[in-house]
Amino acid sequence: MSALLRSIRNRFQPVRTLAAGVYQFQSPPESPVPYRLHLRLENDGAGVLILNASTVLHLNQTAAECAYQWVKGSTPENAARVVASRYRVNPKQALQDYRDFIERVETLLQTTDLDPVTYLEFDRQDPYSKEVSAPYRLDCALTYRLPEGESIHYTPTERAKRELTADEWKTILDKSWAAGIPHVVFTGGEPVLRDDLPALIAHAEQIGQVCGLLSGSRRLASADYLRTVCDSGLDHLMYLLQPDSEESWTAVEKAVACDLAITVHLTLTRDLSPKAGAILERLHQMQVKGLSLSASDPAGAEALIALRDRAAELGLTLQWDLPVPYSAANPVAKEVGAQSSGAGKAWLYVEPDGDVLPEQGVNRVLGNFLQDPWDSIWKNARA
Repeated sequence: MSALLRSIRNRFQPVRTLAAGVYQFQSPPESPVPYRLHLRLENDGAGVLILNASTVLHLNQTAAECAYQWVKGSTPENAARVVASRYRVNPKQALQDYRDFIERVETLLQTTDLDPVTYLEFDRQDPYSKEVSAPYRLDCALTYRLPEGESIHYTPTERAKRELTADEWKTILDKSWAAGIPHVVFTGGEPVLRDDLPALIAHAEQIGQVCGLLSGSRRLASADYLRTVCDSGLDHLMYLLQPDSEESWTAVEKAVACDLAITVHLTLTRDLSPKAGAILERLHQMQVKGLSLSASDPAGAEALIALRDRAAELGLTLQWDLPVPYSAANPVAKEVGAQSSGAGKAWLYVEPDGDVLPEQGVNRVLGNFLQDPWDSIWKNARA
């Protein structure tokens, strides 16, 4: 075959997509703004780029290729050369497009509350509307036990047949990473009651997952224990504040000082409502940036909305899609415009015995993460 015919044939052959898989990148220590990227390439060559386990960008094939080259550490010139060859475009244009893509993503990484549509021309997706090959997050209830003195009324102890061992949880983490789930949150019950919690955090860190913790334990007020947890590789903490406990406030203070990304969860009760404004002021003064809100009584929804507005005035960012304990609904989430739930789509919930639910409080078992094939669990979730 002549060179001309080979050239014509190659020009009209379909573009070979990159192999499906999960890739990660951690910014170097000298980076002015630390960040972490997870890229999940789908079977059709499109991709999902997750920035700091929070912002999710759905990428077409060429954008996914740019993200892949970035995560691999390619130089702009080498990346452009590969993109130009694979997609048969002008090398100079490929270099310009690559640099433009990196600049826009870095803007997202470095700027808070930036609208990606208005400023960066990324296509906006309705929340959880796009079909994906795996959820973005796995919420793992390590135990349904609570600290001594707390009522078991607040935890579904009757649902779990047993507690998995540390090795069994590590198997689940490995299986979830292989499925393409980049983010795990340890919850409960009170997960700090598990002495193997630091080892599980370390395992998630070792395999590449972003790791979070949901806890209200006053044990986190201990600088030594908090340092152990942080050094294990914990990326973020949602702390369940008990406003009448100074030890609980100390835990928040030490977490902020530990340079740990922290969201404080506040459950609004009838007795707490008159003091809620002052609580937000104190959190603001402590330089807490993230806030999660729920109400113990559905009648408190109106008060929550007012509290949300005050949080905005203080610069507290409302986090509504992290797991909230013992609450099937977050009134503020509905108010801020979440038209469709991410349960069973963006995240799944694993009980202490390995059973998988769409989310906490939705008692529909999709399978057992330890015993059942992942494809079967995910098929049941999407159904």
